[in-house]
Amino acid sequence: MISRYSSLARSGLTSLLAAAATLAIAACAARESGGPPAGDRPTEFASFADSYFSALYDFAPSQGTAVGFHQYDTRFEDLSAAAYRARADTLRRLLGRLDTLRGGTLSDTDRIDAAMIDGAIRSELLDIETLRNWRHNPMWYVALPGSSVDGLMKRDFAPAGQRLRSVTARLRRVPAALAAMRANVENPPKEFTDLAIRIAGGSIGFFRGTVAEWAGAAAGGDTVALREFSAANDSAAAAMEAATAWLERDLLPRSRGNYAIGAKAFADKLRYDEMVEIPLDTLLAIGEANLKQDHDALIAVARRIDPSRTPAQVIASLADDHPTAENLVPFVRGSVESARRFLVDRKIVTIPSEVRPDVEETPPYARAGGFASMDTPGAYETRATEAFYYVTPPERDWTAGHVDQHLRLFNAPVTALITVHEVFPGHFLQFIYAKQFPTKTRKLLAAASNAEGWAHYSEQMMIEEGFGGGDPRLHLAQLSEALVRDCRFVVGIELHTRNMSVEDGARCFTDQGFQEPANAYEEARRGTYNPTYLYYTLGKLQIYKLRSDYRRVKGDGYTLQGFHDAFVKQGGLPLKLMRQILLPGDSGTTL
Repeated sequence: MISRYSSLARSGLTSLLAAAATLAIAACAARESGGPPAGDRPTEFASFADSYFSALYDFAPSQGTAVGFHQYDTRFEDLSAAAYRARADTLRRLLGRLDTLRGGTLSDTDRIDAAMIDGAIRSELLDIETLRNWRHNPMWYVALPGSSVDGLMKRDFAPAGQRLRSVTARLRRVPAALAAMRANVENPPKEFTDLAIRIAGGSIGFFRGTVAEWAGAAAGGDTVALREFSAANDSAAAAMEAATAWLERDLLPRSRGNYAIGAKAFADKLRYDEMVEIPLDTLLAIGEANLKQDHDALIAVARRIDPSRTPAQVIASLADDHPTAENLVPFVRGSVESARRFLVDRKIVTIPSEVRPDVEETPPYARAGGFASMDTPGAYETRATEAFYYVTPPERDWTAGHVDQHLRLFNAPVTALITVHEVFPGHFLQFIYAKQFPTKTRKLLAAASNAEGWAHYSEQMMIEEGFGGGDPRLHLAQLSEALVRDCRFVVGIELHTRNMSVEDGARCFTDQGFQEPANAYEEARRGTYNPTYLYYTLGKLQIYKLRSDYRRVKGDGYTLQGFHDAFVKQGGLPLKLMRQILLPGDSGTTL
């Protein structure tokens, strides 16, 4: 799940399963996806959906393994220009088939799923043919090799030796992927190349250290497998070293491209990804109004806490109550139980499992500036079902001052809100429900305005329901987090449609969001490659609107728990489609 605290999304999981195991998983997947029992013919749309996902994971096998389809485990992405052209052709053929199906008679369920796939296809075509990120963003090329083997080492879904062979198979393809980057990428924005250098440099240590150490244990006494791995890993690490040098010495000096995608592409991306068609001027006004509302509310709460200090000073004072490096993980683990207990006691939402995430330190290879993240397996993973709530510890070579500043972010009020967002009732709860989502499409596709909107909505909703016992410090922490998302809302639109610079965007985060300058710059720069990162606040506002309309329709039958249960059971649908399910016949707007 992507959040404020997460590093770049990772899509790890690879392994070559034996034929019998692969067939067993495929059969289980068919059952879980609501597929027909043996002897029944699938509907025409169900067959199309299978074709769509098969083509998707043929093109992006790392994504296939990440969701639990292990027939893709030894395969790796072809990132050549020819592969992207072929993918665009495939998408257009699929879109033609889908247009025909949508022009006929579909069940209500298939109609909603068809709309989701339609948006996914059009969004991918926009990226390949219009935005052409494969032509001017090197970040994906250098992030993919590490992410493609990440899940293999930490998810025990097959014997270690078997997973080692899959790692080796993917590592052999790394040099070709990095060669494709050099052939494809031209005139990127400087911001993209700067971040690619950071990712590539960190990946070298990942391959030579973490991956090599894991492989030594995974090989056991199989010297042949270890020798084959070592050759592939050495080649991959050397290729990443060469790629880092190329990025620094060759690409960076000629990285003069413009990150702004323009108003039309921005609006198209919102329409395809989130099914939002609000005019950008109106959308910007909504974001600015919400930013002002939360800014004024934060000032009022800060004055209530300590009227003798500035709001920034009051925010800084929250950090006085923070863990030590040694008790960071136990400190965060305690916040998980507190949040879960509140949900149960107050009947906020049904929790259909007693499972908790494993709270662990963020692995070294994933420490790229993030503080916390939730790493969950895909909906079709049947064996390695553990989820990891990662928190990033201080590094050993940091100064005492750096360590203190890092740990101060994990102060009690903010940690409580991070846990609400990442675990209960945020992303981890969404994961618990994933296997119950009603269709294959809803297990495998999701709108960010739903997933991140729900997690961000949860922060505010929990405070409104009394989480923290009315402690104004938690309210201040919640508003501080809301302001970061509000600034993203405004800055994203301004960066891409109003010629805003990264520096001007950073000033919004410092002046309006009370962020430290270094963090503000990172936030603004993220907006250059993640244009529509307004989806946190956008989704939150849409969920509040849906909740209000749902309550009006239900009347005396409304309960907060009933609304939340109905919402999370349907999967990550764009809010426009969610309204069609929860409010049949409704034609109201999402905002």
